[in-house]
Amino acid sequence: MKRYKLKPTAAIHYAIDYEKHLNPEQLAVVMAERGPLLVIAGAGSGKTRTLTYRVARLIESGTDPSRILLLTFTNKAAREMLHRVELLIKQDIKKIWGGTFHHVANLMLRRHAKLLGYRDSYTILDREDAKDLLDSCVEEIGIDITARRFPKGNVLLEIKSLAVNTPKPLAVILQDRVPFFGELLPDIEKVLSRYGEKKRKNQLMDYDDLLVNALVLLRQFPEVRDSYTHRFLHILVDEYQDTNKIQADFVDLLAAYHRNLMVVGDDCQSIYSFRGANFANIMNFPERYPDVQLFRLETNYRSTPEILSLANSSIRYNQRQYQKTLRAISRPGPKPVLVALNDISQQAAFIAQHLLELRDEGLALDDICVLYRSHYQSMELQMELMRRGIPFKLISGLRFFEQRHVKDVLAIMRIVVNPTDELAWKRAVKLLPKTGNVTANRIWNALSSANQPLQFALSSAAEPLVPPAARIFWKTFTKLLQMLSEPAILRDPATMIQMILTEGGYQEYLETHFENPEMRAEDLHQLANYASQFANAQQFLSDLALLGTVEAQDIVMGGPEDEKVHLSTLHQAKGLEWRAVFLIWLAEGGFPAPRALREPGGEEEERRLFYVGVTRAKDQLYLTYPLMVRTTIHKPSRFVQELDSVTYEAWAIAESEEGE
Repeated sequence: MKRYKLKPTAAIHYAIDYEKHLNPEQLAVVMAERGPLLVIAGAGSGKTRTLTYRVARLIESGTDPSRILLLTFTNKAAREMLHRVELLIKQDIKKIWGGTFHHVANLMLRRHAKLLGYRDSYTILDREDAKDLLDSCVEEIGIDITARRFPKGNVLLEIKSLAVNTPKPLAVILQDRVPFFGELLPDIEKVLSRYGEKKRKNQLMDYDDLLVNALVLLRQFPEVRDSYTHRFLHILVDEYQDTNKIQADFVDLLAAYHRNLMVVGDDCQSIYSFRGANFANIMNFPERYPDVQLFRLETNYRSTPEILSLANSSIRYNQRQYQKTLRAISRPGPKPVLVALNDISQQAAFIAQHLLELRDEGLALDDICVLYRSHYQSMELQMELMRRGIPFKLISGLRFFEQRHVKDVLAIMRIVVNPTDELAWKRAVKLLPKTGNVTANRIWNALSSANQPLQFALSSAAEPLVPPAARIFWKTFTKLLQMLSEPAILRDPATMIQMILTEGGYQEYLETHFENPEMRAEDLHQLANYASQFANAQQFLSDLALLGTVEAQDIVMGGPEDEKVHLSTLHQAKGLEWRAVFLIWLAEGGFPAPRALREPGGEEEERRLFYVGVTRAKDQLYLTYPLMVRTTIHKPSRFVQELDSVTYEAWAIAESEEGE
């Protein structure tokens, strides 16, 4: 079959003045000719601009838009890039194939589904539907969930997805991620097998199936593969460092004929291995494409020279990387600040106070973000911001005390403090198997009719109200309530929380009902640490309830009503930027995350995560760490200790500043 070639660049008159709109690094990428291209795009280096102009240049060079494939990780990113291209070249480009891997895979499968035994009208399951189908498979197989808690559908879906996308054997996934389910391997295999059978029988595909089946289509049907590999003259992939093995293989197959493949990414921002992203894809690209042209985008348009100096100082400790040095375009600014605080309470107070000072200096709260490694590390800060009436919003997720697992534990505590708390009882009993709203209402009606609801619950008279499948768990639950109601325990809310996790079986509940039980358990351990400062459970619960009513109006006078400081985990902050950034909890044991260090390559990925956090800041960067967490002394994070001391200014905080 005929190979398609670009017209010679010298013979083309471009409507766009590429030299005017691009720096030399970007221009080299945009004007590159045939063959595989690897673009290492540093943080804030204009990656999206480069991709956009590359697509525009290909079309101006005579490439039919229908022969361009643009793969991104969100449809929004693809739409924005293609909209910019349309504005640049002022012509219809709707024929470009652009979107996520799943979107493109679906387009292919709709055309060729019959080859795989599917109708072209197959249904795509969203996560909720997939979870429900897995739960129904557990019931159909007849697994006895009363003998031992069995993972719920959402947990099974996460396990299955990791096994598909990594790809690793299911046994290895269980051993690495959820070892407490290791003995359930045969039953889990049966459930997943039934899940696959039901999907095929009912013409269903989940998100993973779209990628897997598209890859099968290309591998097993040469005529289909050839039609696409010949069609796509140019393939461009954004955020290549985040691809998994299936996605990389998918791209390699599509690019096999013309080999005009451009992948863009930053190895130093590869931080999603826990989702199945394969760091080796970008690092080994030159091995798969020996004739690759390597480009580096090192000119940074976001941060000050001082912030980039610190970022470069940190990431140089990673051995496995494409060497690059970010260079700033912006004018000089203040050095990043490193602040050691006595404890997490003083850390929260310092940040809250400095937020107010920055706002007094004219910096809007919307231009400020506080970043942390794990969600629990924001708990003390959220409390402090609520106390001071400083409005905040989380980039993703719920406020700490609004999270489901936190509310579950607090509901159990509320029952023993106030046995007539209807909402607490209903929430707590619905943690039992086979117990929904109808059963919860029936149990509450009986409890509320008793003179002493808690004593009635502890009696044998309450047991018939509970479904047979839940009775063994009801006994554990009521035994827990009896222990928690002891006067000595009521005076120790921290111990109450730990008992709910252990004696109450909530740790096991986390493991069977949540995809990230370790993180949620850590949240609850930190909640217990926080509770230890209160004289009793009633005082602890009252303090939390009162904080929930704090109005955040005082400091927003004269500003936008929705002005709020941002709080975010580092993973959620990738791709975003703010004028001022606080990176907190930079202590060993807090960052890097201990569980991440147990993984191969974990320390280098955690350092990349630190690098991502630092490079979110445009003008001002504050690094903070507590010297003491409750009763334990902590060293500064290794990532702090590695920094060249000339890259930051160390601040000493006087004792008198703590409560200001």
